[in-house]
Amino acid sequence: MSLWDHANPQLRDLVAYEPGRPIEDVARDLGLDPEAIVKLASNENPLGPSPKAVKAMQAVLSKAQLYPDGGGYRLRQAIANKFGLERDNVVLGNGSNEIIEFLGHAFLKPGDSVVVADHAFVVYKLMATLFGAEIIEVPDPGFVHDLDGMAKAIRPDTKEIFVANPNNPTGTLVSQEAIDRFMDQVPEHVIVVFDEAYNEFLKEPPDTLKYVREGRNAIIMRTFSKIQGLASLRIGYGLGPKHLVDILQKTRQPFNANAVAQAGALAGLLDQEHQDRTRENNDQGVAYLQQTFADMGLKYVPSYANFVLVKVGDGDAVFEALMKRGVIVRAMRGYKLPEWIRVSAGTPAENERFVSELKSHLAK
Repeated sequence: MSLWDHANPQLRDLVAYEPGRPIEDVARDLGLDPEAIVKLASNENPLGPSPKAVKAMQAVLSKAQLYPDGGGYRLRQAIANKFGLERDNVVLGNGSNEIIEFLGHAFLKPGDSVVVADHAFVVYKLMATLFGAEIIEVPDPGFVHDLDGMAKAIRPDTKEIFVANPNNPTGTLVSQEAIDRFMDQVPEHVIVVFDEAYNEFLKEPPDTLKYVREGRNAIIMRTFSKIQGLASLRIGYGLGPKHLVDILQKTRQPFNANAVAQAGALAGLLDQEHQDRTRENNDQGVAYLQQTFADMGLKYVPSYANFVLVKVGDGDAVFEALMKRGVIVRAMRGYKLPEWIRVSAGTPAENERFVSELKSHLAK
């Protein structure tokens, strides 16, 4: 008898999440100099973390023998202050991905359903499957969430609905008008999850915080991995009404946000200069990539985030070819987009290196 006969049945067909390949792995496998490799695969901050965050993290290391603040008091209070909320409206996660897991523990069981857009972040589907829930995928014409269609897809057994805005991997954005119309249609028993990992890159972001203030069953996920440049620390947070956050807190492991992550996140949150510099670099990088793709005659999806989805023919082949040339991007077969790749906006030099290698490969 196989041990699989005793495991939860939904795990058998679950496909594990595959992150962008690390520089060290590619260098080791292909015999390349790691210093010569450009990674534009995981939507990371090419400018790195805030210098103030680095200093704060270094200061905490001398007290590494102590457990972190399990309640994340200072960081949660700073996040609440930033958005005009109370500390009880904030829950910390080991990356914003952990907030998705909290929601699963709190509200999902076999037989429930979760509504997602067809080309949304794959972790929503993986986590729903992990808890035995059925996934309802709604088509997204033009790669934009069809919120009216998602509202119509809600069933009596639907417990959660995910709206990524801007969406990963498409970079598309849904408007305030569409969100408001959608929220008017969502029944009270459904938790609406707004995944806003790329919110800080927007000049005029939609206001979803009003639903938290109104006490709606909505949770807003944010992260320190992107504009803050703290991806390796795995620190994110959820914003929601107190009655919802209280439930999520009960699903959280003790000390899920470590002391170094809390210190770096707090300092980074307050460093507006670094965020502004990152946003400026990103605006220039995305514009450069999109203009280049247009000049090359390649179809791309106009992006509101820090990456661009572009159609290159055989996405897997282009991914492999670029990797051998020392440029790591992201193949999109896992998102049912085998002809596409996703490329993060890097520094000007990194962007130019990618374009040069892409042109050289496609010219063959």
